[in-house]
Amino acid sequence: MGKAVMKLKKEVVSLIECRTYDYDVVKVSMEKSFENLGGISKFIDKGDKVLLKLNLLMKKKPEDATTTHPIFAKALAEILINYGAEVVIGDSPGGPFNMSLLRGVYKACGIEAIAEEVGAKLNDNTNTIEIKNQEGLILKKIKAIEILKQVDKVISVSKLKTHGMMMFTGAVKNMFGVVGGLEKAEYHVRMPNNDDFSNALVDICLASKPILSFMDGIVGMEGAGPSGGEPREIGAVIASSSPYHLDVVATKIIGLEPTKVPTIKRCVERGLCEGDLEDILLRGDNIENFILDDFVVPEIRSLDLLEGILPKFLREILNGLLQPKPVFIHNKCVGCSDCAKNCPPKVIEMIDKKPIVDLDGCIRCFCCQELCPVQAVEIHRPMLMKLLSKL
Repeated sequence: MGKAVMKLKKEVVSLIECRTYDYDVVKVSMEKSFENLGGISKFIDKGDKVLLKLNLLMKKKPEDATTTHPIFAKALAEILINYGAEVVIGDSPGGPFNMSLLRGVYKACGIEAIAEEVGAKLNDNTNTIEIKNQEGLILKKIKAIEILKQVDKVISVSKLKTHGMMMFTGAVKNMFGVVGGLEKAEYHVRMPNNDDFSNALVDICLASKPILSFMDGIVGMEGAGPSGGEPREIGAVIASSSPYHLDVVATKIIGLEPTKVPTIKRCVERGLCEGDLEDILLRGDNIENFILDDFVVPEIRSLDLLEGILPKFLREILNGLLQPKPVFIHNKCVGCSDCAKNCPPKVIEMIDKKPIVDLDGCIRCFCCQELCPVQAVEIHRPMLMKLLSKL
């Protein structure tokens, strides 16, 4: 795929140091972010109905660093409400998209309480609609949660985390949450390889049209993200009108080469960003004060890194031999069957209340690991794959 002609204009990314979830400190950081981006009035009109699309992957306590922190969401919501906007908070968590699940997630993640405190509404609309996507490369239409078309503006409010399949989940991948519940499984089945799936994530972000993206990088997640990793202080509030450029800055902070992240690589190919800091105007604090050279990230899961070295057919053969695999830790498993219920290709069977996977049918999406409430799923990679990933 040829690289598109790049825009000359630099995209502004705001980077503010914030090393606490103290409400007043977070709110000031948010206000500085808006100032760095040109002011709230540049993006929001008084009376606008605004969706804050959080990362609410599953029922997790805020201190687990799996979901957007409620204080982060509260500060942003209050700023918007005080300005004169109507705020709706929502997401489509993993699993069936119904009110029982939504209420449980809102409560467990601390979002129900903060919404009541500031006067924001929680999305309770579980309908899905079809949205045409002329800019889509893989997806010319998407099935999305209906609230997306019932608001005037959308703001992505992501969490800085690692990801077992995509290496990193940020502003772009956060918009995958507009795909309703189990519809996500269909996308995984249709696009089981990194190239297609990462392009689909970019398509969904383009279709969702977030006018702003904020990232909760105060405490992120390293290691076995997006739900089984360890909290890690990063101390950053990152914001931009471009989710693509925001992700470049975030990956730089955690020591990743941005173009090794599948979604960013696709964005570069499609002319949405350069994949480095050359087309970014950073405002706020010095990025050098944030960079972590020991942030634990998953090894790359495919041999895309050998593109240009080995022909495609050889890379495909090696990929088949060296695929990582999910391993179920039965002495940690509580038999909830969430992994089996949410497995896109339906290759996990519960036997004596323990999951057994048919690896021949496994598409390596790692939804089982992502949605396990007790971190009883690990991703094991062959030693040769680990060695190749360091090339």
